[in-house]
Amino acid sequence: MGFNCVRLTWPLDLMTNDTLALKITVKKSFESLNLFDDVLGIQTHNPKILNLPIFNAFQEVVSNLGQNGLMVILDNHLTYPGWCCSDNDLDAFFGYPNFDPAVWAKGLSKMATLFRNVTNVIGMSLRNEPRGTRDYPDLWFRFMPKGAEAVHAANPEVLVILSGIDFDTNISFLRDRFFNVSFTGKLVFEQHWYSFSDGGDTWVKHNSNDICAKIIEKVTHNGGFLLDRGFPLILSEFGTDERGVDVSGNRYMNCLVAWAAEKDLDWAVWALTGDYYLRTGTKHMVETYGVLDATWKNVRNSTYLQKLSGIQHPFRGPGLQDKKLLFHPHTGLCVTNNHSGNVPTLRLEQCTKSESSTFNPKEGVLWINKICVETPDVAGEKVKLGVGTKCSKLGQISATKMHLSFKTNKGVLLCLDVDEGDNSIVANPCKCLTKDASCDPASQWFKVL
Repeated sequence: MGFNCVRLTWPLDLMTNDTLALKITVKKSFESLNLFDDVLGIQTHNPKILNLPIFNAFQEVVSNLGQNGLMVILDNHLTYPGWCCSDNDLDAFFGYPNFDPAVWAKGLSKMATLFRNVTNVIGMSLRNEPRGTRDYPDLWFRFMPKGAEAVHAANPEVLVILSGIDFDTNISFLRDRFFNVSFTGKLVFEQHWYSFSDGGDTWVKHNSNDICAKIIEKVTHNGGFLLDRGFPLILSEFGTDERGVDVSGNRYMNCLVAWAAEKDLDWAVWALTGDYYLRTGTKHMVETYGVLDATWKNVRNSTYLQKLSGIQHPFRGPGLQDKKLLFHPHTGLCVTNNHSGNVPTLRLEQCTKSESSTFNPKEGVLWINKICVETPDVAGEKVKLGVGTKCSKLGQISATKMHLSFKTNKGVLLCLDVDEGDNSIVANPCKCLTKDASCDPASQWFKVL
């Protein structure tokens, strides 16, 4: 499916409770939860781990991922095994009843030590989604460096990944305060972003162009600014209901993918999970955000996976060609030349196969592999590559600047769009330029990378 890393969660109790880690086998654990059918399933498909103690089974998962060429980030998700996260959890933040900072630092150190020589373990996330009524930056600065130092001392090679506060949606306090640790070159910050992080029905109450631009400003203020300062930032949780029934989630995902492509972000989508053996007392609850369906064999939504594929490959960085692209976040594809047919037109293609594009907003000309684009004079027609000096002028309109527009000879405003039938680029009346919140402009969004 194109993924190269797994953000693998673990509870602190796995490192501080030897009975849980070393004396309870996978079989005993499942039987204690009355999951007898699942014991039979494990016996059938993964008999090797059935009688392993829980921590040894965890090690076996990490090892198997490595054998299949996958990197692992070990994410301390919570204190005790369970479902996360709420404001009133007893392990929500440093100093809460189930979150002793000293015990936490020791647990991190032990986990880092146990995986010190495991080469596919490339990072450790110190704590998932710090939150609650007392998630003060001062306490974060007091304890988070201690966890970072504990990991570094135990494993100098592993990346140290730091979450912010407010469910890891906010690390804005790093704007004017320095994070002091004894090491350099291996700090990574992480940020989470879901549609519900933006509050209620935000994405359906407002015009998508306006709210996307506004929310990206917020996300940038709360953490994205670190990229401009040269710090690594991973968007380590995002996602939405893959059944397509969540309008807010669908709109937010188009905006997020555009931002992730523009910033060339590393990321981890929530989640791979098809369903859960047991979640909050319910057996085999389906994970509608899961990339896999409940059988764990098939992709839940191939369109969703295609969208993600557009940001699975780096757009820039060491060793990469300076190839600029015109990205279509709704599909995860890029604009390229359609070589079939008598008149060269444009279509969408996998970004790794597409030809280089350049667009200078001041010049207003879109070039595909050094050939300029010529726009039609009638809505619905395909966009062509220019012949000779026939280069059309395009403008970036709407708050997102993702609409590429032009006026016909009769003064009609049209925008680049996608024909869903064959993925060709066509010209259509511009969508959603008013305050109409019911309109979805996704097919007309193109991100200049």
